[in-house]
Amino acid sequence: MRITALLLLSAASAASAFTVPFHSSFVHSPVAGPVRAPVARGSSSRSHLCMKTIAVIGASGLTASECVYQGLKEGDTIIGLTRNPSNVRVPKGSGGSDADKPLTDPNLVMIGGDVTNASDVAKVFEGRTIEGVIVALGGKTADVGETMLTDGTNVIIDAMKKNGCSRLSVVTSIGAGDSENQAPFFFKILMMTAMKKIFTDKNNQEDAVRASGLDYCIVRPGGLSVDPPTGVINVVEGEAGSITRADVASFCLDSVKVEDFPYIGKAPCISSVAGTSWVKDRSAKARGMED
Repeated sequence: MRITALLLLSAASAASAFTVPFHSSFVHSPVAGPVRAPVARGSSSRSHLCMKTIAVIGASGLTASECVYQGLKEGDTIIGLTRNPSNVRVPKGSGGSDADKPLTDPNLVMIGGDVTNASDVAKVFEGRTIEGVIVALGGKTADVGETMLTDGTNVIIDAMKKNGCSRLSVVTSIGAGDSENQAPFFFKILMMTAMKKIFTDKNNQEDAVRASGLDYCIVRPGGLSVDPPTGVINVVEGEAGSITRADVASFCLDSVKVEDFPYIGKAPCISSVAGTSWVKDRSAKARGMED
């Protein structure tokens, strides 16, 4: 069972961050901090919904593979698109002792293809009804090009419209769009220097999503880690802290599965550690190689 929780910050931390709850299985103690409230076995924030068919674009990525894995565990059918289907592995965060094993499941369909190629993206929708799409693309600009995020997202949007699919979740980053001031100072420097091209692409990607007319949620996570899920997700106004990829995936799945998800048409910044804490992305260490 996965619990999605958004916690209200205490008055002491309100100056640096502000959280907005949409669903909570937690209560807040002003003395002891967040305390897990009793939750009936088998209940969840999506218990009233039937299982769905969800497309995950960029399925072999560290965050996307969490979306694939968690969706399968919840009984969904997952259609994944990635350039390298053989790279799809059980994620470190949620996978426990199975982490890094090949990810296979009767409800998983993997399609090899390029997100910027309309014919490849069309294969995701062929012969099936996709009820939600999660886009979690990544890669070095030098490897994937300076406009891959925007070009690929536009192809996905066109395919969704042609196939009557309206629910879209797109993972970008803290610092993108109007969240620039929510990023830590050193990260802002990177955004203006070494990461300038990728953030130009992310900003254009967000613009394309906003102009799509779809029921979208742009997800802007704070500093990413591959740790196990915490079950704590704060929607933060102010400087964001760190969050596990597993918790980001949980939020993304909610955004395409929960009928009345409150952040449709919005771009929430999320972290598990509200405030000024920041954890460096350890994806390179997780893979044992450079990203």
